[in-house]
Amino acid sequence: MGKIYKALIFDGEVSLSVLETTDVVNDAIKYHKLTPVCAAALGRALTATAFMATGLKNEDDRLSVTIKGNGLGGSVITSCDSALNVRGRIDNPFADAPKKANGKLDVGAIVGNSGYMTVVKSMGLKEPYVGRSNLVSGEIAEDFAAYYAYSEQQPTAISLGVLIGKGGSCVGAGGVVMQPMPGCSEENITKIEDCISNFNNVSALILEMGAKGICEKYFGEYSFGEFNTQYKCNCSKKYIDEVLLTIGKEELLDTVNSVGKIEVSCEFCDKKYFYSKDDILKLFEV
Repeated sequence: MGKIYKALIFDGEVSLSVLETTDVVNDAIKYHKLTPVCAAALGRALTATAFMATGLKNEDDRLSVTIKGNGLGGSVITSCDSALNVRGRIDNPFADAPKKANGKLDVGAIVGNSGYMTVVKSMGLKEPYVGRSNLVSGEIAEDFAAYYAYSEQQPTAISLGVLIGKGGSCVGAGGVVMQPMPGCSEENITKIEDCISNFNNVSALILEMGAKGICEKYFGEYSFGEFNTQYKCNCSKKYIDEVLLTIGKEELLDTVNSVGKIEVSCEFCDKKYFYSKDDILKLFEV
């Protein structure tokens, strides 16, 4: 289970979020068999998406993020609901890239530095909100900061990190996000800029002390709210049934007659759903 801690800091003029998503990333690795660099890319995106979903207000609200770049991994897609159940996928989970000169995983090579990020928020309105911005670096944190600046006119300081151990599992993942509230003073904006530099290696801090430890060490004078987040897919047989109904009875029966069955695999959790000829006929019974 991941953790998100939220507080108002710097005279109540700055919103702070500290996230610990190690378990979320390990679930993504388990489902998708990710290479370390793909785990870092998808893990950063899952962390940022979970943060973004803390702004959802209603039970049925949800959002999705598509990062479509020119990198080796192809597109990265994540989604989250208001209960902070997050899920995601990357087109090429087995893609790999050499480490950078400083020894860090080259997430930018996997995502790419040319392309765009699209955010779709469904919040009970007649039409969903859709925002888009160009990718800046493919390193995810800078790209989310650019999205907030250009699509939502919200200055955002964000640090994200995923640390992969020798066995391929995640040993530390999370992030720190700071956003000035309306009317924030220039003095406190400068404090944000100075403070975020403490978290350039946030994944190592998560490994060392966890998100709660970060809150206590760097922001101990403030009171935090605590929220849970987890990797959880919302696929179901009912949903798959509805998708198949849109394809049509004759096409589905043709497929069953040619290959013996229909197999549908969820792209987010790899759960498989099987349909026989009888299942298809029952599906279309009036």
